[in-house]
Amino acid sequence: QVQLVESGGESVQAGDSLRLSCVASGLIIRTYTMTWFRQIPGSEPEFVAGISWKDATTRYVDSVKGRFTISRDNNENTVYLQMDSLSPEDTAIYYCAADSSLVIYTTTPEYDYWGQGTQVTVSS
Repeated sequence: QVQLVESGGESVQAGDSLRLSCVASGLIIRTYTMTWFRQIPGSEPEFVAGISWKDATTRYVDSVKGRFTISRDNNENTVYLQMDSLSPEDTAIYYCAADSSLVIYTTTPEYDYWGQGTQVTVSS
């Protein structure tokens, strides 16, 4: 049974940093493209960042480029999202997702597995 478990979300002030973690079980992340999405209640999920399994190619939504960094630790079977210079606009529930494709898709239907989410709240 595949499980993705996110952690690290909390309430912080604008300008602070957070690191989110996504621990996978039941799949080996080095054979999956791993991504982070975020969602505000009442809105569609938004792609944030992804890392391809084959060559660790990364992709980011424009609004987080230069502030967020996605990485993975294959030994720990964990994906991270380092978030710096946080702003209130980053407030959302952050979800980890996995797909066996080489492509870093930015839409949700392509992803096979999802975590339960972790809440990030940034106050001004």
